[in-house]
Amino acid sequence: MNKNNTIVIDEKMPLLVLAGPMFLELLLNTMLNNVDMLMLSHYDEYAVGAVGNANIILFMMNILFSIIAMATNVVAAQYLGAKLYKKMNMIYTLAVVVNLVFGLTLSVAFCVANPLIMDFLNVSPQMRPYSMIYIYIVGGGGFLSAVFNVMIQILRCNGYTKIGMWVTFSINLINIAGNYLFLYGPLTFLKMGVAGVAISTVVARLLAAIALFGFFYITKTGRISLRYLNPFPGKLLVRMIKIGLPSAGESLTYNLYQTTLLSFVNMMGNDAVNARVYCNTLISFVMIFSNACAMSTQIITGHLVGADKTDEAYKRVFKTLRVSMPITIVLAIINVILCRYTLGIFTQNQNILALGQLIMIADIFVEMGRCLNMTFVSSLKAAGAYIFPFIAGLVCNWGLGLTTGYLVGVMLGIGVVGIYIGTATDECIRGLIVMSYWYRKKWLGKSVVDQKDITELA
Repeated sequence: MNKNNTIVIDEKMPLLVLAGPMFLELLLNTMLNNVDMLMLSHYDEYAVGAVGNANIILFMMNILFSIIAMATNVVAAQYLGAKLYKKMNMIYTLAVVVNLVFGLTLSVAFCVANPLIMDFLNVSPQMRPYSMIYIYIVGGGGFLSAVFNVMIQILRCNGYTKIGMWVTFSINLINIAGNYLFLYGPLTFLKMGVAGVAISTVVARLLAAIALFGFFYITKTGRISLRYLNPFPGKLLVRMIKIGLPSAGESLTYNLYQTTLLSFVNMMGNDAVNARVYCNTLISFVMIFSNACAMSTQIITGHLVGADKTDEAYKRVFKTLRVSMPITIVLAIINVILCRYTLGIFTQNQNILALGQLIMIADIFVEMGRCLNMTFVSSLKAAGAYIFPFIAGLVCNWGLGLTTGYLVGVMLGIGVVGIYIGTATDECIRGLIVMSYWYRKKWLGKSVVDQKDITELA
């Protein structure tokens, strides 16, 4: 691998050089995830809630794919920071091959378990057929997301963040065009509805994966070949799994906890389900700036820790927070002010609009805590401290978020707003805990790349 094909990432790199394109990528990706909701809201209201239920499960699948993808981010960033370029092609090949096999296995497993998933979520009879067909098609093509996740992490670690933005923009156009064809255009006569929307999503992801591979080879970032796995790097795979499992486990336990909360919401009626789906659609736009900043800081932190510049890494994370937190709060407040109008894009149901306004007020506190978590958890993972975020997530999600949500939302009868109050409790307290861990520098000495690595692998 030619080191000149890697963009230099160090403490001097301006945050927005990485965060700007990643913000646009996340914005476009959010639009891709939510355009199905918007177009389906004018097609069938039950289909909206059904796809919202399905996306919770598909997001869980995506988290499992992130086991290797997150490990690739940490390992690649630290090894590039330590200038161990000779091992990069092996890391890239191992990540892509393992995640592809894992993706194919999970795609089959989720399709087989589809009826059981519907029972667990208490999906209503009206929504169940839509949810199942969406999971069969999009979940069946889940291995495409597995490959995409790894490739985007590889390119980001090498400083290529703009490619994600352009690829996501392109697949948005493809997805919108496909949705229109099946829901309102020339293919309406097929009466595929949700199935047509799912097919559009899978086709868009296939083209996205092809585009990333093409860019990877055109820029000569590296090579992917099975010959790099002979002899098979078993020790490196074990190391990556040890990194990825806690990292993905922290996300997985959060999603399982959210799925359990969703089962509570499903028992509150279809209006509560749809209010949650519509509000989450708008909320997703609030969190993307702080998420982009956190992801960018994670890459920079990984490079700095790999280069043994721990003081610079420490200061860089707090600098990110000073930018992302105020903007996140302002965006959440704007959402509250505008939600009566923005929710009207999806529905004119007055009960849903009233619930949505209360949800948005509670979400201000959710976003404050979420900003803390994204910033410090991402940086802890980049520094190699991947166990503590998992433990903090496990304890706070279930010990605080679930219990508070159930107590306020179900037992006290507050409803879906009470579920968000529980989530805010979890996010804020957990955010303060992980910030304290970073502040006290408990992450020092946990780097993936140490002197033994350099001696053995250089």
